[in-house]
Amino acid sequence: MKLSLVVPCYNEAGNVRPLFDKVNEEFENKISDYEFIFVNDGSKDETMSELERISSSTDIPVTIVNFSRNFGKEAAIFAGLKEVSGDMITLIDADLQQDPAYVVKMVEYLDENPEYDCVAAYQEERHEGAFIRFCKRRFYHLINKMSDTEFVDGASDFRTFRANMKNAILEMSEYHRFSKGIFSWVGFNTYYMPYDADARLSGASKWSFWELCKYAIDGIVAFTTVPLKISTYTGFFTALAALIYIIVVIIEKLAFGIAVPGYATIVVLILFLGGLQLLALGINGEYLSKTYIQSKHRPIYITKEVKSNAKKDA
Repeated sequence: MKLSLVVPCYNEAGNVRPLFDKVNEEFENKISDYEFIFVNDGSKDETMSELERISSSTDIPVTIVNFSRNFGKEAAIFAGLKEVSGDMITLIDADLQQDPAYVVKMVEYLDENPEYDCVAAYQEERHEGAFIRFCKRRFYHLINKMSDTEFVDGASDFRTFRANMKNAILEMSEYHRFSKGIFSWVGFNTYYMPYDADARLSGASKWSFWELCKYAIDGIVAFTTVPLKISTYTGFFTALAALIYIIVVIIEKLAFGIAVPGYATIVVLILFLGGLQLLALGINGEYLSKTYIQSKHRPIYITKEVKSNAKKDA
């Protein structure tokens, strides 16, 4: 098998058939040996029924991994990678924001440049609000300052890579997954290809501002321990400042007879120090909660069923 396309799906009933048709149209006379791995991530609409209709109406190999409930895109990517058989693997969203024509370019680039293991698409210009663009730039700047793993600004999950890189990704079986970091952490030579994201064909984006914030926090916790060190350093310097302030107050009282600062000063200091303590506890809690859940060794996802139209050899 030349190429496997992994397509995570969550409430994409209106998109999966157009994506399937668009891929076939773009691949005609260019890529002939390919398969689809659709992962139905607990969709609440008719996504599964539509995938079954696609599978039954084509000779192109189609595998459907149906989750028992919604486990998230990261789990869907991991599950899809476990089912692939291609020498190359493409991760692509179902909403047609990522044009399959770029997949052809990625495959051609890897064929012509055997020294590269992966082609990752990134957006040179984001078609988003100014505030969202600012937040994303700040996130990449911040995480690159804190982490030893390099994160490329604008790089997406939309990428094509060889089977050796897929095998390395599957070895990283942590429960809390952050694919952008995993792709960078495993290494391999990666070429970054610019692309323009189109508008969703139908449906609404699953990524609200707060979902993006949560995802960003997961990435920071997964790939750097700097926040833990920050809380330690903050506690040290706060304690040092408090000690210096105590000495100043004692000297003022004994040497100059100046009254000890009163109620307002005490309240401000208590609130300030209490806030720092709660912040430090919160940071530690984020890491502890991830460790606690990981220690349970729960599966990343649960498969309800796997369906394939591929003919099995007798």
